[in-house]
Amino acid sequence: MEMSGTREIAAPRATVWAALNDPEVLKACIPGCQELTGSPEDGFEATVVQKVGPVKATFRGGVTLEDVTAPESYRLVGEGKGGAAGFAKGAADVKLTETAEGTELAYTVDAKVGGKLAQLGSRIVDGFAKKMADQFFERFKDEVEGAGVS
Repeated sequence: MEMSGTREIAAPRATVWAALNDPEVLKACIPGCQELTGSPEDGFEATVVQKVGPVKATFRGGVTLEDVTAPESYRLVGEGKGGAAGFAKGAADVKLTETAEGTELAYTVDAKVGGKLAQLGSRIVDGFAKKMADQFFERFKDEVEGAGVS
């Protein structure tokens, strides 16, 4: 499954970059995230609880940052296991571009699921993934724009 999008964020690129690398900001923005530990240098460990269709699962997994070009772009690679529910793994390319209004955040995501999740069918899983991405980026935009940090 692939998806991409952009968000305009009314904040300087350096502020957006700092937020993308802040575990507390990321934890607040990831829907269902109960725990997020680690650092951009060493990677993050996360626990996320989600319900996809009839399947509710607690996913535990790791995320690493690759191809980091501060404060412009990085590739986020992650994998989570949800026990009997299955697994999810994927990567996201994130690019920040300065604009007159602040910063454009562009993303491209490629993800795969297996186990019970894969049996739900691509329509349900793809719809859920899009909803999760939309929620994350809306929360992220609100968090950064509300932070007032320059």
